Parts: sequence; structure tokens; C-alpha cells
Amino acid sequence: MRIFITGATGMLGRDIVKTLTDDHKLITKRVDITILEDLLDFISRSKPDMVIHTAAFTDVDAAESAKDDAYKVNVLGTRNVTVAASKVKAPIVYISTDYVFDGEKREGYYEFDKPNPINFYGLTKYLGEVCVRHLTNKFYIVRTSWLFGKHGKNFVKTIINLAEEKERIKVVHDQIGSPTYTLDLAEAIGELIKRPAYGIYHITNTGHCSWYEFAKEVFEKANIEISLEPVDSNNFKRPAKRPKCSILKNYNWKMEGFPTLRDYRLALQDYLRGLKF
Repeated sequence: MRIFITGATGMLGRDIVKTLTDDHKLITKRVDITILEDLLDFISRSKPDMVIHTAAFTDVDAAESAKDDAYKVNVLGTRNVTVAASKVKAPIVYISTDYVFDGEKREGYYEFDKPNPINFYGLTKYLGEVCVRHLTNKFYIVRTSWLFGKHGKNFVKTIINLAEEKERIKVVHDQIGSPTYTLDLAEAIGELIKRPAYGIYHITNTGHCSWYEFAKEVFEKANIEISLEPVDSNNFKRPAKRPKCSILKNYNWKMEGFPTLRDYRLALQDYLRGLKF
């Protein structure tokens, strides 16, 4: 299958390329997704059988001040990718986020729960979902959360770097979610696209924790001694509000018979083996 991957050099994109490269013909050319005409021309010439759309404006705090940029990439860019994919009758995989929810449902969210984003980044990603659902009937919307991976910036790398600079680190304990290894997610997407089981999927590693608990797990597995202090998110004044609960129940994934992803702690252990610190 010929697969066009947007954002192929990103943290998730690079693991998708690694996962799919042996079984598919991958198209990874960088195209400005905000220019509809250029995208339509490229898709018409390359004629992919599938489009995996990972490119996004992902800086949650920056989105609050750079609203136009975030909207242009996450909403109009996603519309453009969907229109272009639809033109060549290619199904689209759209990577979305736990931030489409407000975080008030403490037991976590099913795919059919109503989105209610509380920051601008989450709003743009939800509007991207709306574009996908309205412009094609061949789509996989994949919501995921708390990504960490070999390529690019993520929480695990950030706190390990902080541990080199500080003796004590404060980490919020009142935001709960499911850390997800990009390599595991990429492999899950590889399984998902093997059949036309279109729809919305929550795909995360198994288990959940707070950011504080996740940091603690990172340092324990990396054998790093550091003083960790759990604090309320109110103590961290950030431009974008975060949902208190980001747990995504992988219900549709389970109901379709796909194998459950491994526990995030096992994934973290494998990930840390590949890091140099």
C-alpha cells in the first residue's frame, strides 16, 4: 500500500515510518498542509492509497497566544489533508488528543463521550476531528495521550534533563492520564489500517498515573536519585488550562478485537534503555 505520512519527521511520525517501512511504500515528502492547492497537486500526482496525518501545532501553551497559527495548521491544515485524501479516495488516519475533553470525568473517557476542550489547542484538534468526519466517510480518528518517544521533546526527556540541573523537582499530582510510547502507538496504527474498521479510537498504553507518579517511575527505572515534590497544578501558572483527567478508555479498540497495548511502565522501561543519559 502507498501511504502518505504528514509530519513524518516528528516524534510519532518517525516511529510510524520505522514501523511501516518494510510492508508499505511510504511517501514522506514535506508538503505545506496549509496551502490547499499545493497539497491537492501533490496528492493527485503521488496517488496514495492511505494518508496518515500526524502533522500538527502541538505546543499547548503557545497555542493560547498564537491562535491563528494553531488554527491554520490544526483546523485548516487538517481540512486540506482530508479534502486531498478524499479526492483520490484514500482513507485518512487523523491523530487527535485527550485534550478534546474537559477532564471532569474522573473515571476516564470513552470514544462516544462528548468533547469539551478547555484550551485552544484542544479546541483546534477537536475542530480538526469535525473536518475529518464531515469531509470523508473513510477515516480513523485516533485519540491518544501523554506521548513519549525517541524523537522530539517529551516529558521523560525534560525531567531527566532537569535532574541534571536541580536537586529538587516539583511535579503536579492532580492531573491523571495514560503515558503512551510512540513506538507502541505506531505499531497499533499499523494494525488498525489493515482493515476498513473506520471510526474513532482511543489508543494508549495500559494503566494511568499522575505526572508526579510518572516522574517517580521514570527516575526509579533510570536509577536517578532526585527529590520529588508533589504539588497542585494551581501552583504552576501556565497559559493553557489542562484537563484534570486524561484517561482514555480504549473501548472501540477492544470491541474490534485488537490486542491491548502493554502497560506504560513496561513501555517506559524499553524506552529508557535506548536513551543516553
